[in-house]
Amino acid sequence: MKMKKIITELIRIKAISINITELFTWASGIKAPIYIDNRLTMGYPHLRWTIAERFAELINTNFGQDKIDNIFGTVTAGIPHAALLGHLLQLPFGYVRSSKKGHGKQNQIEGVYEKGQKIVVTEDLISTGGSVIEVVKTLQAAGLEVVAVLAIFSYQLKKATIAFESLQVPLYTLTNFDSLVTTNGLLSKAEQQILKEFQQQLE
Repeated sequence: MKMKKIITELIRIKAISINITELFTWASGIKAPIYIDNRLTMGYPHLRWTIAERFAELINTNFGQDKIDNIFGTVTAGIPHAALLGHLLQLPFGYVRSSKKGHGKQNQIEGVYEKGQKIVVTEDLISTGGSVIEVVKTLQAAGLEVVAVLAIFSYQLKKATIAFESLQVPLYTLTNFDSLVTTNGLLSKAEQQILKEFQQQLE
């Protein structure tokens, strides 16, 4: 039920857009019947707070708030969710750049942290998992223990599953591709079928 509520809200605000006749072009160049822009959740105060609360529930259900010391978001989409979650749990938060700054202290990790701290990483969307995996590796290289990655939506690709398993870092999401295509009343049968075929093509 919770997955259905989140997915329904994402569709309502057009964070998830589906068009099986006029395909979207992803940044990678892939032509797709679906486009997801979870940054739009920031424009809806109730929804963005609900996302933070659900992330907190995932933490408490799976390992407990007492097991984490800090929260880091991915640049840029994961930052606001890290900030909201940090505020909700009264924990520090920061973010990880894709590369070191070319000036100042040349930091790649921004925020207050200490080696040995246990970290949760927030992300808005997981496809292959490549970008967030690099964030996890950067934090680990800095002497931090990444307890889990939290994301709003996952395409549930095998590539991502394998990547997270190889790092032995669990991924928890608020909703996912299966929830999108199987929840009654969200999509037509034609949309469901085309989306399933598209997911297979991505593998």
